[in-house]
Amino acid sequence: MIARELKDPRVGMVTLNAVEVTPDYAHAKVYFSLLTGDPAETEEALNHAAGHLRNGLFKRLHIHTVPTLHFIFDRTTERAADMNALIAKAVASRSKEDDAS
Repeated sequence: MIARELKDPRVGMVTLNAVEVTPDYAHAKVYFSLLTGDPAETEEALNHAAGHLRNGLFKRLHIHTVPTLHFIFDRTTERAADMNALIAKAVASRSKEDDAS
């Protein structure tokens, strides 16, 4: 629905990473990451469209309660890439030290 129905230019290539639903199904935190675009603008646009998306889910799922959606930018992928870069740098540094010895 996000890719096909939302026409907001602030919403780039979004990947949904996780959803946490409250026990009463009243609210859902939807964690997303981006390939392109500004995280803050995308989060704002998604939260602005949350009612439309919720309505679409209600029509498609035919369930009694569809939670209110709250979109949150997930930095997990970003942090993992940073951590991989640090590890690669440390390995390269250690390799240079071993070669110098």
